[in-house]
Amino acid sequence: MDTLSKQVDKSAYRFEKYAGEDRFVSYHAQLREIIDLKPSSMLEVGVGDQLVANYLKNNTDIAYTSVDFADDVGADVVASVTALPFEADSFDIACAFEVLEHLPFDQFDTALGELVRVARRHVLISVPHFGPMVSFSLKLPFLPQFRFAVKIPYPRPHAFNGQHYWEMGKRGYPVSLIRSKLSAQGKIIRDFVPFNSPYHHFFVLELHDA
Repeated sequence: MDTLSKQVDKSAYRFEKYAGEDRFVSYHAQLREIIDLKPSSMLEVGVGDQLVANYLKNNTDIAYTSVDFADDVGADVVASVTALPFEADSFDIACAFEVLEHLPFDQFDTALGELVRVARRHVLISVPHFGPMVSFSLKLPFLPQFRFAVKIPYPRPHAFNGQHYWEMGKRGYPVSLIRSKLSAQGKIIRDFVPFNSPYHHFFVLELHDA
């Protein structure tokens, strides 16, 4: 039984609270990965401020459906990612960007299993990746920009902050653990941290039967 309660109300997504520059970098990564896969249909779990949803609905032919646990954010369906009310293989892709950390980690496998169940081809997720980043950028005239970045392991314990039950990179939640859980469901074809959004780590999973 799902005993979780809604963590924030719609006001949490106001521009001055939510939409920093790094989040727009994350939005670009979300849209790029979705559009590159050329889906005809998709499910997004967790709508946030609906910027990604509105772009896709207004600028692509993708049949977009959204689900959110909160009942005041304008999702198409109110439901939990641990019990998605759709038939198997209902969508080409299923996405959950910065969502799974809002569940206790012992529900990760259930949530991932539901995303895999309703998707025919790919599952896209992003999760917080705690830890400092060292980055370097160089742009010379007439040459392509060179950028390099690496996350530095810093496995401190995690304390529930009212929203995140866990974060990748903290003690007990190494990157290797998340990769192994994803790899059990398919092939990881993209695995990256956007250069200017180092807190969001993206994975694109191609499903075994795709």
